[in-house]
Amino acid sequence: MPNYEDLKVFTGNSHPQLARNICKYLDIPLGECEVFKFSNDNTFVKFKENIRERDVFLVQTFSDPVNDHIMELLIMIDAAKRASAGRITAVIPHYSYGRSDKKDQPRIPITARLVANLLTVAGSDRVLTVDLHAGQIQGFFNIPVDELTAVPMLAGYFKDNHVDIEVASATDAGDVKRTRDTGRYLNVPISLVEKHRIGNEDKVESMSLVGNVTNKSTLIVDDEVGTGGTVIATAEALTSHGAREIYCAATHGVMSGDARQILESSSIKEIVVTDTLPVNNLQRDSKITVLSTAPMLGEAIKRIHHGQSVGAMFGSSLSATFVATHRMNI
Repeated sequence: MPNYEDLKVFTGNSHPQLARNICKYLDIPLGECEVFKFSNDNTFVKFKENIRERDVFLVQTFSDPVNDHIMELLIMIDAAKRASAGRITAVIPHYSYGRSDKKDQPRIPITARLVANLLTVAGSDRVLTVDLHAGQIQGFFNIPVDELTAVPMLAGYFKDNHVDIEVASATDAGDVKRTRDTGRYLNVPISLVEKHRIGNEDKVESMSLVGNVTNKSTLIVDDEVGTGGTVIATAEALTSHGAREIYCAATHGVMSGDARQILESSSIKEIVVTDTLPVNNLQRDSKITVLSTAPMLGEAIKRIHHGQSVGAMFGSSLSATFVATHRMNI
């Protein structure tokens, strides 16, 4: 059996249930840590156990309120560093500000790089994350970044439930690789909906379709569902080109604004996301299915701790333990 004596997992306030599920997979207790705000809105962190020379993993997804949770993680990293932790890994299932990865307008920031700098300066030794919005974000860090992917899990869900997907459709050119990987896993061709976003508003106009979806069951593939605008516009484009049934698979269920209500009333038959972000108050008859990333993250943490390959998790001999889908108990 692996020796976890030197492995410690802690969590902030962004998604404690995911941290507990990761620890359940690892068969270790969740570390004791206080993270709260004083009445003056200042964040306080205290580790309530010895972490000197320990391999410390801090689980903190960037969920709403995003800025508060980023600040919590930075303070946790600093506290761990000052407590003489041997190595500090920031486990960030959803890396917010990922869309701010380049200057595509005058006089704007590259916030994804800024957050990377903050994490590094705070004292993080490495980062573990899931499906970054853009692959080049890994290059914003001067420390190791392990990027896991939920594509096998999401595609496997449709395979395991005998949903006959005939085409995988990308919402824009930036998602073609993710869609191609999904199509390869399901052994189906891909299509692409050309997307035009209106300024900085969360509004999308879909313009045209590349590929054939006529009378086919089609799976929309995206990295995240935010306001739902992109997914709905894509679904409308697919419907107008004769798609028979439409499903959606996305790693991160951001579900901002009225996204859930919009998606529930849409023509999409089922939306499958993961628990990289808390998706609360779902009804049992909801169109939204949530799969757990805890086994995948737990396996990655175990491999990092023991100096084993993380990339091997996604090879041809991918373990059914963490590819198997896990619906959350809502």
